[in-house]
Amino acid sequence: MPIIINVHEAKTHFSKLLDQAHAGREIILAKAGKPYARLVPLEETRSARVPGRWKDRLVLSDDFEDPLPEDELKAWEQGG
Repeated sequence: MPIIINVHEAKTHFSKLLDQAHAGREIILAKAGKPYARLVPLEETRSARVPGRWKDRLVLSDDFEDPLPEDELKAWEQGG
């Protein structure tokens, strides 16, 4: 269950509230007793690398490893 705390009190106890939010508790910040914002933990954005995770999503054409045609190779060598 979230706790509701006024901004003035939140300023005084911000470090403690931050620790509580990081631990999973939802904190509602209020202005003049009215809910104004929510302090919640961030979701983990980085996932562990898993070999083969994209194997069914990444599809390369059959000629991916073939040499480039001469005209395309020359364009790459000339930078244009």
